[in-house]
Amino acid sequence: MCGAPVQTQTLPAGVNVETETVITGRVLSADGQPVGGAFVRLLDGTDEFTAEVVASATGDFRFFAAPGDWKVRALSSSGNGDVRLSPSGAGVHNVDVTVAK
Repeated sequence: MCGAPVQTQTLPAGVNVETETVITGRVLSADGQPVGGAFVRLLDGTDEFTAEVVASATGDFRFFAAPGDWKVRALSSSGNGDVRLSPSGAGVHNVDVTVAK
């Protein structure tokens, strides 16, 4: 069983968004519907694997990262997709990933 926390858009108590960089979002199908159960990977600026979580039933995912260049990749039976982002500092950085075959 995976030890990753349950994925939601609500941050856990005690998370200080003034000092932590949080990448959060949803996995969506091409028609905008949430894709639950997708494997969501966080890749660094050179596309090296850093972390992976399973999206919630509503497609939610969350990573705690550092400022810098990142790629979020979603893999699902509905298709795959990825998006790049470059958070420059602490805070919540929201990004949705659309998947398609």
